[in-house]
Amino acid sequence: MSINEDTLGGYVAVHGRPPGFTGSDGHPYSVGVFSDDDPGPDGRFGAALLFIRWSSSNAPDGHLESDYLAFSSAAAAAEAEVGRLSLHDVKRILDALIASQHGSEPRWTM
Repeated sequence: MSINEDTLGGYVAVHGRPPGFTGSDGHPYSVGVFSDDDPGPDGRFGAALLFIRWSSSNAPDGHLESDYLAFSSAAAAAEAEVGRLSLHDVKRILDALIASQHGSEPRWTM
């Protein structure tokens, strides 16, 4: 089976690092997937995207988190589902989160 490096998980698998994006605010961001440490009341784990904003001195300068984008009875399965997002969709989520910080657009969800 070939790896699709146009997806978030595929990019990480091929390049061994998270992808980077320039946000609509002009700042550089990297992205990763995170999940809950414990399941919710329904027994499922939620998984979402965490975007780290970087300063011009290459130090973390803030972050944005998406809403939960996937749920599963296993954290790894929820994370894998989010990892199947295309890089294009990840960038759209980032820009929607940036816009929501300025009150101009709702947050993007799957």
